[in-house]
Amino acid sequence: MNFLGDLVKGMDNANILDEGGNSSEYSGSIDTGSYIMNAVLSGSLYGGVPNNKITAFAGESATGKTFFVLGVLKTFLEQNHDGGVIYFDTEAAVTKKMMSDRGIDTKRVAIVEPQSIEEFRTQAVRMLDQYIEGKDQPPMMMVLDSLGMLSSEKELEDTAKGENKRDMTKAQLLRGTFRVLSLKLAKANVPLLVTNHVYDVVGAYVPTKEISGGSGLKYAASSICMLTKKKDKDGTDIVGNIIKVKMHKSRFTKENKIVETKLSYDSGLDRYYGLLDLAEKYGIIKKVATRYELPDGRKVFGKAINEKPEEYFTDEIMVQLENAAQKEFMYGKEEVEEVIENDSEI
Repeated sequence: MNFLGDLVKGMDNANILDEGGNSSEYSGSIDTGSYIMNAVLSGSLYGGVPNNKITAFAGESATGKTFFVLGVLKTFLEQNHDGGVIYFDTEAAVTKKMMSDRGIDTKRVAIVEPQSIEEFRTQAVRMLDQYIEGKDQPPMMMVLDSLGMLSSEKELEDTAKGENKRDMTKAQLLRGTFRVLSLKLAKANVPLLVTNHVYDVVGAYVPTKEISGGSGLKYAASSICMLTKKKDKDGTDIVGNIIKVKMHKSRFTKENKIVETKLSYDSGLDRYYGLLDLAEKYGIIKKVATRYELPDGRKVFGKAINEKPEEYFTDEIMVQLENAAQKEFMYGKEEVEEVIENDSEI
């Protein structure tokens, strides 16, 4: 049995899948599959989700939270050929076929369906303890999709009895759960991606969205990304979504920064989408009427750049964009000349 199988051995409602591949080393962060998303999360185009913290993706229903997380999961498995993912599915909405259709190696994903907060906590802690005790363990990621659908055992018992009572202990239970998990994840060097719902705050002076589940996730998460979306069309066909990401909370980059990335139904997260806006803001590529002027003097339409980004985002431009990303998203990064110097020496 593989290491994922060992971790979930004896757990109820676990769908164990096989793994395979080669070895890979840890890094300080996990590539999301999108340069601009990496930048807003870590301050670097080549960064991403911290590899031992909790990162939350919150939004209203149908904003693409699960699809977004699956994109990050796919990139993680592609870059860590012997890595594995523990996927806690509280909605029974994710299937092997759904993952396979998105190009995910399902042999290295274990799907677990916890029925309650307590069950999720117990399973996650046991897996992390076993993972920590092991030697030379391959990289691992955990996903909780979604937090908002988890009930407490008391809530389940009351429902079974036909009692319509509000569980006043749920928020405290979630705080304790994430407090324990934060320490375990940091020690194990394992990231946890959490999706969650938001709701409208009644009586707010201006329209305000609040994350469900109380303060537990808000305090424990290193980064909280608020997601909204609009349809991405090719003519009259809807081919994906443009996801607007606002950093509701960040311990590594400036809060309240907003970026847009594209999530294609066919190919997942677009690697380069969003870089053109950053390049224009910092004068790397200049907007001239309806076209963009490149450093070599060529003028092209933005659609052409987005369709063939590798052709236009050259190594030289990427170095400048990395410098711009640090200035835009990192605290105290007014001048980062050493980035250009180091890259020019490679």
